[in-house]
Amino acid sequence: MKILISQKLPAKLTAYDTLIEKYGAQLDFKPFYLIEPLSSREFRDQRVNLADYTAIVFSSRYAIDAYFKLCEELRIKVPETMKYFCTTELVANYLQKHIVFRKRKIFFGDGTPASLIALIGPKHKGEKFLITKNAGANATAITSLFEKAGLDFTEAELVKSVTQDLHGVDFSSYDMAVLYNPADVKSLFENFPTFKQGSLKFVAFGKSIVPAMEKAGLAIEIKAPTPEAPSVAMAIEQYLQNK
Repeated sequence: MKILISQKLPAKLTAYDTLIEKYGAQLDFKPFYLIEPLSSREFRDQRVNLADYTAIVFSSRYAIDAYFKLCEELRIKVPETMKYFCTTELVANYLQKHIVFRKRKIFFGDGTPASLIALIGPKHKGEKFLITKNAGANATAITSLFEKAGLDFTEAELVKSVTQDLHGVDFSSYDMAVLYNPADVKSLFENFPTFKQGSLKFVAFGKSIVPAMEKAGLAIEIKAPTPEAPSVAMAIEQYLQNK
């Protein structure tokens, strides 16, 4: 079985050992898009002044890098009093690349928008929040809860998805392809506007990718993660076992 995975080649392939050894799977890794920071010129078009905010919401490491890069380019000194609210502990820990990690000003949730609201609570309700996101992304899941909680916030795009050239990829040679993000679908059809799925089986990993694939008319063979299969490798392995 030949499988195309729309991500960078990981440092270790240990998670895929069973697929390779037991099922003879051949894995090819090819990012369909890359995340890049907005230039200071692109950011200025939003008319957002980074210095106006006392708290910032991050949902990715890319946004963290982009924020500090923009502050440097725009010659804005990030105040020591800035509070950081991150969707997960993994994202929060990444802040150590840019600042000294202090628990009193860095907070992280469990990956859900509701957990961010719980973190803010009445204690931080008076802050002026900047919610960071990817260009073109829909942040309603978070902003709707911020509105309901009566919080003062502004959305700002800090990064963008840049489609990669996929013309060297022969999709007809693969049995299966794994997509993770709506940007994967966008890239696929920007490269191949008349793409036909044929016998190619698609794996959808993550909730956000499913509606994007369905809207594009792509049939989904495997949806993950699930409690039984929290990873792509396990989801494919279970699928092959059942077949």
